[in-house]
Amino acid sequence: MLFNSLEFALFLPTVFLLYWLILRRSWRLQNVLLLGASYLFYGWWDWRFLLLIIFSTVVDYTIGLRLAATPNPTTRKGLLALSLVTNLGLLGLFKYFNFFIESFVDLFAQAGIGLNITTLQIILPVGISFYTFQTLSYTLDIYRGKLKPTSDAVAFFAFVSFFPQLVAGPIERAADLLPQFEKERRFSYAMAKDGLRQILWGIFKKVAIADLLAIPVNLIFADSSQMSGSVLVLGAIFFAFQIYCDFSGYSDVAIGVAKLFDFQLSTNFVSPYFAKNIAEFWQRWHITLSTWFRDYVYIPLGGSRCSKATHMRNILITFTVSGLWHGANWTFVIWGFLHGLSYLPLILWNPERFDRYLAHQSPFGRMTGRGLQMGGTFAVVTLGWIFFRAEDLTHALSYLHHLFSRSLFSLPATDWSIYLVPILFLVTVEWLQRDKRHPLQIDRIPLPVRWLIYLTLAFWAIASFRQETPFIYFQF
Repeated sequence: MLFNSLEFALFLPTVFLLYWLILRRSWRLQNVLLLGASYLFYGWWDWRFLLLIIFSTVVDYTIGLRLAATPNPTTRKGLLALSLVTNLGLLGLFKYFNFFIESFVDLFAQAGIGLNITTLQIILPVGISFYTFQTLSYTLDIYRGKLKPTSDAVAFFAFVSFFPQLVAGPIERAADLLPQFEKERRFSYAMAKDGLRQILWGIFKKVAIADLLAIPVNLIFADSSQMSGSVLVLGAIFFAFQIYCDFSGYSDVAIGVAKLFDFQLSTNFVSPYFAKNIAEFWQRWHITLSTWFRDYVYIPLGGSRCSKATHMRNILITFTVSGLWHGANWTFVIWGFLHGLSYLPLILWNPERFDRYLAHQSPFGRMTGRGLQMGGTFAVVTLGWIFFRAEDLTHALSYLHHLFSRSLFSLPATDWSIYLVPILFLVTVEWLQRDKRHPLQIDRIPLPVRWLIYLTLAFWAIASFRQETPFIYFQF
């Protein structure tokens, strides 16, 4: 079930009315409703997916209780290993089995050895990477003594499958979201109003910007060998904003929907294209995934409390694994590795030196310096997106080869300016509202003007709607 579908437009108000009008006196019954609604929402794609998420939830719920009841270190390690093997095993089977088999066969083929190994016809369950990491963090935190397990099975099952963020995040930690299922919730008009505004902004970004930009992106990437370098630059920029509006749009809707039910989800995006270096970009982009890899991969490897060489190794491993998390394709691995490489100069050369230098410059000098930092970071990120969007490594390298050709300095043969309008609008709004949790927090504006803004965005989105298009991150 898509957020931008008629089914969801009927589903959400139905659940909302049952939740607050019929079951408002019992938070436990509200949890039962949310659990049932979440399974309906998830099973809408394929009911078989439910078997997998239920199995994963049962395993981690049981292991969590056993970890708390077992002081024996060996037994605890065994239980944690069972959770890791189960969750990562399922993720590996459904998402990476064919990828590794095909890579293995290709490796031997390069040596002139032909292998006849059959791959499996496996359907990738929607959102498996997201809820797998969510349940894994639960058992890892219990094992580390940072969290006590819950004995409320319904609350835990609802936490894992909570429909607003189930399919594409934010990836919530049990310590933050689970307690919200274990207490009474009260309807807040102010919170619901803010949730609706964030939903509007998320749907606008998805329908009016991301889906619109998908048109030139698909055309340019599909025929990149015949395009000039200048057009390929536009294609990369268009995709940078397409994937941002698509993914952050989903997060905005998820956070806004959760507010309707008196839940607070984690912020997942904070104007990432205003970042002045790669480290800051990852503090603003897919924040819940960045912090997950920081806490469960980067820090266990040693983090930054080690030699510079080891620190650099830890960064490269973390980013490369993060790239693999995104998909079973070498393009994602290279994409993650490139982000890791882009991070290394920050270890070798302290970026605070430049910040201190700018602090002593004139206002114009500081503005120019910040602009160059943001522009340089955006350029690096956008080049990385080429690997993310390409069909395979050959396609990505071909795209780059044609991009950095003499035609890079030519004018595009086709007028693509119509697609720049929503991008400029987005950048302007986000810059003006950069200190807000989302751009539609505009309470200080007179009421008639606010409603004019809401209606303009709504009609813009409606006029832009062509078909129900899945969110890009559903494939991960």
